[in-house]
Amino acid sequence: MAKEVEKTVVTEKEFSAKDYHDPPPAPLVDVVEPTKWSFYRAIIAEFIATLLFLYITVLTVIGYKSQIDPIKNPDQCGGVGILGIAWAFGGMIFVLVYCTAGISG
Repeated sequence: MAKEVEKTVVTEKEFSAKDYHDPPPAPLVDVVEPTKWSFYRAIIAEFIATLLFLYITVLTVIGYKSQIDPIKNPDQCGGVGILGIAWAFGGMIFVLVYCTAGISG
């Protein structure tokens, strides 16, 4: 068994040429990118996604806070609850990733 492993290592060293070439590294800051419409489209999509995420989740938390108030709402089962808040956060993340993944990457 050990001899077979040594043979495969020796044969791999004989083939040192690659059948592909690595692309050159991309620059950290691309000067041409701010001149393209896709850059601004991605910024707009991310801004709208963040705005919707915060709007829906904060309204869910505020609604839960007012629903657990016994003076405003005597029905204890009339609100979304903690699980509803979790579903609001998870659902919004799913929807926003699904909708903006093709635009902003």
